[in-house]
Amino acid sequence: MTDSMHDGERWTEVHARLAELDRRLANDFASSTEERDEQLRQRTRQWATMPQEAQSDDWIEILAFRLGGETYAVESEHVALVMPLPQYTPLPGLPPHVLGIVNVRGRVVSVLDLRVLLELPISGLSDKNFLAILHGFGMEFGVLVDRVLGIDRLHRSSLQAEVANLSGIRAAYLLGVTPDQWTVLDGARLLSDPTMRINN
Repeated sequence: MTDSMHDGERWTEVHARLAELDRRLANDFASSTEERDEQLRQRTRQWATMPQEAQSDDWIEILAFRLGGETYAVESEHVALVMPLPQYTPLPGLPPHVLGIVNVRGRVVSVLDLRVLLELPISGLSDKNFLAILHGFGMEFGVLVDRVLGIDRLHRSSLQAEVANLSGIRAAYLLGVTPDQWTVLDGARLLSDPTMRINN
């Protein structure tokens, strides 16, 4: 089997995963507008018709969202589900960045507040907040999201890996910053960090 056939199969799988995540977004956001859904469908069609040379490992697919007044993103391959923030149960003795636990389709999942973890401004929660479930490396947890912007694609080389005003914990989980100043989190590093594991 040639490399081009392997590439074709890989990108067929990517497009299928993108369509599935797009469907989940549309189903889980009761407040989604038709315009935003149409934009996501247009992006899917656009990526499906991209030239083969543009479809390479240099491109990454991200889920973008607002958090603490800033725009963040994480690679969509680590996102299992996005849903309106359900009622969660606080537990005693948890780290400050853990709000509590929540039942997601029969599974108990911890809810992490990235605003605390990343030392961002904190405002109150409302019924407009969302929960993005990250999954991988034998780990699963939900992260609080203020507002979901949608799915996008960006070139890995466009990410600035070292940013002067980012240090400490924010730099530790940084994949890079886009030219538009979106902070792309390293989902793999978050999911493989043993300090993120909460024993319920």
